[in-house]
Amino acid sequence: MNCLSCFSSSEKEGERERGREKDERNAATTSAGTNTDGSSSTDAPASSSAPPGNSSAQASNTVPNIAMQKFTFQELEIATKLFLDECVIGEGGFSKVYKGTLERTGQDVAVKKLNLDGAQGSTEFLNEVSMLSHLQHSNLVNLVGYCSEGDQNLLVYEYMPSGSVEDHLFDLKTGQQPLDWFTRMRIAHGVAEGLKYLHHKVDPPVIFRDLKASNILLDRNINGLAKIGPVGNNTKVSTMIAGTDGYCAPEYETSGQLTVKSDVYSFGVVLLELISGRRAFDDAKPINEKSLAVWAKPMLRDETRYRDLIDPSIKTDYPPEGLNRAVEIAAMCLQQTATDRPRMCDMARALEPLIVPDVEKPFLENLMRNEMSASEGSSPSGSHNE
Repeated sequence: MNCLSCFSSSEKEGERERGREKDERNAATTSAGTNTDGSSSTDAPASSSAPPGNSSAQASNTVPNIAMQKFTFQELEIATKLFLDECVIGEGGFSKVYKGTLERTGQDVAVKKLNLDGAQGSTEFLNEVSMLSHLQHSNLVNLVGYCSEGDQNLLVYEYMPSGSVEDHLFDLKTGQQPLDWFTRMRIAHGVAEGLKYLHHKVDPPVIFRDLKASNILLDRNINGLAKIGPVGNNTKVSTMIAGTDGYCAPEYETSGQLTVKSDVYSFGVVLLELISGRRAFDDAKPINEKSLAVWAKPMLRDETRYRDLIDPSIKTDYPPEGLNRAVEIAAMCLQQTATDRPRMCDMARALEPLIVPDVEKPFLENLMRNEMSASEGSSPSGSHNE
């Protein structure tokens, strides 16, 4: 079955999309740069194209008015036991992430402390925080607050206790259960929804830049609620590539060209990881198998070989039609030319039927129909959503 026919757009939608892509390119050229490290777990840098509704503050060096909790450095020292090494849960080239507990509320948080030699200036950092404070979505890690004192810049995020997809997909510990097929599809759908929000609901669009398994965090029950992030902060002005081996879009690797379609490619790699249980790049593999996208390419072109992609730990416990659709979605996202790749709003819609077993689908379909009917009844005529 070919998914391409599912995603036809009207001429008007095409014009609107081309206009958005032009905005993305213009915004990307003025971006403050990116991390160049291979961050892990909650230490996941991303880049915004510009602060939503705050471009004037960024253009002028004025300090923005931030509707976000501001912590003192002392509060975060106490929360992280003076930034004790045993509290480190993620580390990159320009920052460390610590698990902390806020003394006032008892809330567990992830505190991202930017290194002094790679941190932004205070005004640049506050503009970034202002942008991040506008990003609110159930599939994004929430920014709780920030601290900017002297040369110390820190971001405080919600803590995700179950770790990342990487922790539950690769090198499983003895007795650790592999993720089942439908949990994997729910994770993929959640990531797609998060990217859909960044690409299509934020104006101008936000480009995540470094999507990978270690940046996709799971809820306490590991039932498939996935959050990508933390979104944001450019901790070093750089012309170097920010992505990670195996996840980078071809045009990004070769020239640094960056659009939302770069995220779409990375999403295709993540989806392949969820399907296959293989890492995006594994140096221990033979030369022609190190890159997951390269290894999978012949199978993506041959429907009779789709089953060769499946993670052996899943065995036969997956719906064949669901596998076919998931592989087709990954193949579309991994197209060599950026403009040939689909939009994340279309990918989120395509993944939705794959997240529940067939026995549950009638209930889900009825629920969706009822919600759509209620929405249509309350929507003013002429309104539309992307």
